[in-house]
Amino acid sequence: MRALVVRDREAGAAGLALEDLPFPHAAENDVVVHVHAAGFTRGELDWPGTWTDRAGRDRTPSVPGHEVSGVVTELGYGTTGLTVGQRVFGLTDWTRNGSLAEYVAVEARNLAPLPADIEHTTAAALPVSGLTAWQGLFDHARLAAGQTVLIHGAAGAVGSIAVQLARQAGAHVVGTGRADDRDTVSDLGAHAFLDLDDGRLEDVGQVDVVLDVIGGDVLDRSAALVRPGGTLVTIAHPPTTRPDDGRAVFFVVEPDRLRLADLAQRVRDGRLRIRVGAIEPLAAAAAAFTSRRHVRGRTVIRVTEE
Repeated sequence: MRALVVRDREAGAAGLALEDLPFPHAAENDVVVHVHAAGFTRGELDWPGTWTDRAGRDRTPSVPGHEVSGVVTELGYGTTGLTVGQRVFGLTDWTRNGSLAEYVAVEARNLAPLPADIEHTTAAALPVSGLTAWQGLFDHARLAAGQTVLIHGAAGAVGSIAVQLARQAGAHVVGTGRADDRDTVSDLGAHAFLDLDDGRLEDVGQVDVVLDVIGGDVLDRSAALVRPGGTLVTIAHPPTTRPDDGRAVFFVVEPDRLRLADLAQRVRDGRLRIRVGAIEPLAAAAAAFTSRRHVRGRTVIRVTEE
């Protein structure tokens, strides 16, 4: 099968190349998915799991990409809950070969059924961003109706979904971003917007929850905005500054089949919009990793036609 492969940690994204690899093996409780579309995170070549397995052993050559949408072609021993020929989407394991390939082996529990009326390219943009937004807002911060939430990077992949989910939950939503993100963030449902390049973060006032995807100075300054008993949640890095009387949480997204199914239903109902900005073929996946072109929405790799 054809796959995007990286062999040299020092080379980074410049070392990505399209190669032939053996067909993946379906271990116990695995399925093999014929990949139709895949999502990736540009920073994943810096993740330890890209280069080592769960035991810390070198696992190069490595295939990146951890969001997948496709069709089940094979079941491993003991696998239940999915069938051959079924459309699925979800997350691949961080320490195994990923989805930028024609086929990928995935733990069945990490996948959810994909309704026939959702395109694979849309589904491939949903797992990491959708689960991150949900887990940050509700599992970790316990956001509730009537509370105020500050969402940094509100026009981005995670932020755009978080704005919609928070608004639907009855929260007062303040989004941040660049000046040209204002209309997008407002259209997604935010009640207010702050231009981080031109506005004062401190003018936002006190909030119950901060959801951060930026890190650095923005994360540090956000701690002072959290009300007593509130929560600062980030996926950028462990926070060095914490709220005086609140919680600070750094987390990595986890697979959740039931939540994926819920998010898919929200897409079907029109309650959740997924911003896909560019769709590239597998042959262009290496270039997509290194591209500096600004794309409004996720870049998705179309591996196989529907």
